[in-house]
Amino acid sequence: MNVRTRAMHAVAERLGRRGFELRRHPATRRQHVLTRHGVDLVLDVGAADGGYGTSLRSFGYRGDIVSFEPQARAFDRLRRTIAADPGWTARHLALGAEPGELTMNIASNSTSSSVLPMLDTHVAAAPSVRYVGTESVTVGRLDDEVAEALAGHRRPFLKIDTQGFEREVLDGGPATLAACVGVQLELSLVPLYGGGMLIDEAVGRMYEEGFQMVGLEQGYAAPTGEILQIDGVFVRPGTEV
Repeated sequence: MNVRTRAMHAVAERLGRRGFELRRHPATRRQHVLTRHGVDLVLDVGAADGGYGTSLRSFGYRGDIVSFEPQARAFDRLRRTIAADPGWTARHLALGAEPGELTMNIASNSTSSSVLPMLDTHVAAAPSVRYVGTESVTVGRLDDEVAEALAGHRRPFLKIDTQGFEREVLDGGPATLAACVGVQLELSLVPLYGGGMLIDEAVGRMYEEGFQMVGLEQGYAAPTGEILQIDGVFVRPGTEV
């Protein structure tokens, strides 16, 4: 064991005694998946202020990104985030099963905002997070909104993080989903939003669409330590480059 390895073991041991774990960042594994499947376009649905796209860039993804964010304040932050990145575009839009207008519930922490009602399980897990207002948002269908982008790319990857509204996004994008080599999907282990899709339905749907799960990333955890949401990374077998 060399000096560097011994030092890493020592750090890991000290962290372990304090309840922490030293491990490879999940974004590193995700980037390996994107590279292996030759992803040249990421469709970022529920982009918030651009944290997901920024992570992609930080870990080596250089392809195009198209982000969708319906909240006005979050979209303003997203627009500033992407200002210097010519390969990253953003649209002020929600995505659902049908085009139209919907009322979004705005949460005190912004990232928990949803078209769907927040359930008591969410409130119990995060008492400081509440809905504090509403905002009318424009809704489009994924297939309608990304057709032009798909025409210029061969190997798209779809990420959806919409606080319980994932089913509706997928319902509006069957052609897009069929074109994708991979998907990252937020998976709820317990009901957090009224009518939201739970993990069993979501994983089953991905497998029915021809994808297999290849990775998990921890998402939202309660102060009690219980994990409430995770992200599943799925790929279509046989699409490696």
